[in-house]
Amino acid sequence: MTALPPLSLYVHVPWCVRKCPYCDFNSHGVGRDAELPEADYLVALLADLDADLELAAGRELISLFIGGGTPSLMSAAFYRELLAGLAERLPLAADIEITLEANPGTLERGRFAGYREAGINRLSLGVQSFQDAQLNSLGRIHTGRDAEAAVAEARVAGFDNLNLDLMHGLPNQTPELALDDLERALALAPEHLSWYQLTLEPNTEFHSRPPRLPEEEVLWDIQDLGHVRLEAAGYSRYEISAYSRPGHRSRHNLHYWRFGDYLGIGAGAHGKLSVADGQGRLAIERRWKARQPAAYLRRCHDPRGFVAGRHRIAEAELPLEFAMNALRLVEGVPLASWPAMTGRPLAALESRLAEAREKGLLVEDAARLQASPRGLLFLNELLALISQD
Repeated sequence: MTALPPLSLYVHVPWCVRKCPYCDFNSHGVGRDAELPEADYLVALLADLDADLELAAGRELISLFIGGGTPSLMSAAFYRELLAGLAERLPLAADIEITLEANPGTLERGRFAGYREAGINRLSLGVQSFQDAQLNSLGRIHTGRDAEAAVAEARVAGFDNLNLDLMHGLPNQTPELALDDLERALALAPEHLSWYQLTLEPNTEFHSRPPRLPEEEVLWDIQDLGHVRLEAAGYSRYEISAYSRPGHRSRHNLHYWRFGDYLGIGAGAHGKLSVADGQGRLAIERRWKARQPAAYLRRCHDPRGFVAGRHRIAEAELPLEFAMNALRLVEGVPLASWPAMTGRPLAALESRLAEAREKGLLVEDAARLQASPRGLLFLNELLALISQD
């Protein structure tokens, strides 16, 4: 690797009204009436970025994603100041995509116009389901009607690039209920849909006390029927769980899957950067910031800075690191990018590619590293085969 890849920025807002039982993100429930330390957090975020600026190496930001937690708990004024501070420190691409995750509950909806005026141009609504019983089982604080009203208000506020997060494989969910969720989402005509299966992640309430989830055959039916319906509605699948209308793929997420660099600021934020290894070559480092909000805020006055840990990716790890991102993309990546991204020659990969194609896990295309439909379903098997020593 010799040239620096493009650069994105992830900003983490760690607070939410209530921690959902399936959530394994760095989020901290504070209740409905908590007064968040907006001013202090803004100062900390910009100081965090200042400490990382040398890693940007003069590159412009092509995308910005603000996630959480529930970022829409913060005011529009907070984001106006944050975006102004970012623009003072880094060049922003003329067509930069700026995404804010928002909760469709009534608590935040009145702020959408202010977010749009602040410069946010893409909204991602965490709907998860339109069935009130399902939302209750997931610990969500909104109803199906709240979600529909939030979309309407987002449109009035001027958002013309809207993503809906929708889950399937929910407790006791039937294919009929899953498809009803999709129909209600499609009726709202979002530009993008993230449609993914509920998984029981470690260190969550659902993992320690698992709900009753649909049987495997039902999960397959939901996946197949939903995919057909989304394609018929004009949504193209471009990643395992991402569908979009033409021209509305998530630029930020594509950047992740194409193994681009990104800075991460905020409590618990992760970043992936290309750094000099001392011998004139570029190495890849993952770094993460202090997780607990109070500890993160204290790092403003700590000579150790905001970084809580870092990991330099060993050369032996690069094939898996690259493949586990690139192979999530339906269209894959050019096979010629393999040596540049992994430091391994293509010749060493040929026998494994042949075996993967023989098993039906890769498409028959000598120019691309691209999972077949079967490979997308059995991605772990494909990754183990491609990245083995």
